[in-house]
Amino acid sequence: MFSLFYGLWNHVFSKTEFHVLILGVHKAGKTTLLEKLKSIYLKEEGLPHDRIVPTVGLNIGRIEDANVKLVFWDLGGQPGLRTIWEKYYDEAHAVIYVIDSAAASSFEDAKSALEKVLRHEDLQGAPILIFANKQDSPAAVSEEELARHLHLKELDERPCMFQAGSAFDGTGIKHGVDWLVEEMERSKRTELLRVRTEAAGKI
Repeated sequence: MFSLFYGLWNHVFSKTEFHVLILGVHKAGKTTLLEKLKSIYLKEEGLPHDRIVPTVGLNIGRIEDANVKLVFWDLGGQPGLRTIWEKYYDEAHAVIYVIDSAAASSFEDAKSALEKVLRHEDLQGAPILIFANKQDSPAAVSEEELARHLHLKELDERPCMFQAGSAFDGTGIKHGVDWLVEEMERSKRTELLRVRTEAAGKI
């Protein structure tokens, strides 16, 4: 009887864990975003901006929000490192794609890299938050302008939102992540990953 009660208690009060990829081209602000996420949700200071260096490989951040656990995988965006991205697609519930909205010269590269992400079959159906970063810069374009420039044709039926904000001052981050959590909670992809994980646990 105790084991049944304990199992029900665990089921009701355990938190769903979601894996979220943070992708984008070099210097888009991915690691700055990850550090700001930690400070927003964990109420602790992330790395100072002057100590954040380009990611070579992977940074991992874990936060808890309401009834979910979020594990963020921040991957390096240099051209030579992007082949690593797809090794993480299979287990990802969603993607945050960061674009430096103040660097018009990088838009074409950002669009090309994003289209490859969206086309990959291992990310089929994954919700995507496109974070128009560095809105604190006078050179930044709006999220609407960025959406027009990217003119994405690969979105198919997947949930997608453009969110303007700043990884430096935190603007727009919580709104975007709240949307992403809602989408992951009702995503067919989440259900497929859950079933697959449970099946693997029985082997």
